[in-house]
Amino acid sequence: MNPRVVGVRVAGDGRLLLDFSNGEQRVFSVAPYLEHPVYRPLKDAAVFGNVSAFNGTVCWGDDGEIDFDPDTLYLES
Repeated sequence: MNPRVVGVRVAGDGRLLLDFSNGEQRVFSVAPYLEHPVYRPLKDAAVFGNVSAFNGTVCWGDDGEIDFDPDTLYLES
């Protein structure tokens, strides 16, 4: 099992700075995913900026309806 996200900050240009449970910091770009219907709302800067770390991953929205698989975040960052 890969490390899980414990913190997240917006790094600009569709990128997130991720803090992982193993102490690593990595940058993840959301840009390649923005054409997928579930991720299209993240094109709005206000929505994108409302990111949070929860349950080992990142999510957006009041009920976390937009998220990424934590393994994707680690392996693609």
